[in-house]
Amino acid sequence: MNIEVRTDRPYTVTVERGALDRAGELLRPLKKPGTRVMLISDSNVMPLYGRRLRESLEGVGFPVGEFIFPAGEEHKQIDTVCDMYRALSEGGFTRTDLIVTLGGGVTGDMGGFAASTFLRGMDFAQVPTTVVSQADASVGGKTGVDLPFGKNLVGAFHQPIAVISDPDALSTLPKHYFNDGLGEVIKHGAIADKELFEALERGGAQEQSIALEDLEQVMGRSVSIKRDFVEADTKDTGRRMILNFGHTCGHALEKLHGFRDISHGEAVGIGMVLACKVGERLGVTEPGTGERIAGALKKYGMPTEPGFALEEIVAATALDKKSDGDTVRFILLPRIGESLIRPMTRKELLEALS
Repeated sequence: MNIEVRTDRPYTVTVERGALDRAGELLRPLKKPGTRVMLISDSNVMPLYGRRLRESLEGVGFPVGEFIFPAGEEHKQIDTVCDMYRALSEGGFTRTDLIVTLGGGVTGDMGGFAASTFLRGMDFAQVPTTVVSQADASVGGKTGVDLPFGKNLVGAFHQPIAVISDPDALSTLPKHYFNDGLGEVIKHGAIADKELFEALERGGAQEQSIALEDLEQVMGRSVSIKRDFVEADTKDTGRRMILNFGHTCGHALEKLHGFRDISHGEAVGIGMVLACKVGERLGVTEPGTGERIAGALKKYGMPTEPGFALEEIVAATALDKKSDGDTVRFILLPRIGESLIRPMTRKELLEALS
């Protein structure tokens, strides 16, 4: 399926089995003859899919260079981006050339950030290979890197010229990472699509749920939800913030873990449960909503307990990008499928969590 994203720079998200081998065909009409491609990927994904993607690109006439960095969130740093700049410079790449990112959210964020800043901006396309990146991270134009004291604190909005998602690429994900990625899909259902949430809630690892039976449809529905929020608020200053449901406490947990030992999906899942606790305590969220979300997460083997003191978690939200001074724009659910933004001070947040 093709999903059109109508921002100031419109593009198409292709969600289709076998799309990886059609990447060159899909990108060829978007760039002039002679365009060079820098293929950016990590040490885990490149050996799996790099050759196929490169052959697809070269098959339609793109000359292709490669930049491979060590896999892992701990490498999502400015130093890695500087290495990308060096490879682009030494390779003679220009503003009219193209970066293609192959991998998960870390690769897309960093490769997109390099594209947004090298020579003050060049085009890039995403070929996401994880559930998180296919369902969420590859759409919307957010790019960036982590700093030692916070996640995604340096970045830019830079829309891709295309996103090419092949659900077959998810087949090589270890079960833990596949299930973990469903945290973002559960989030999308929780904030905007009751039917999607309930389908995931009914399923699970044992029942081979809808998420496993029809990946194309599940990824497509999730992308469509993300698309709707992005089109309404391209720069993330208003309603798009709802996509950060669970992320305020989730990012805080990632920071407390030193960006190790807990995945993004696990952290966001716990953050969603904590957000429902806040909403239920304030009388905004329908009672039992947090239990439903926790139950859905557990079906896919994901944790639901934070493992840190609530005071530590709230303190770690100090650099949250949705903050305005001591006030954070916290995302709450009145009920599954509905969402709102509630400004709160950190003191109020701690009191509601306690």
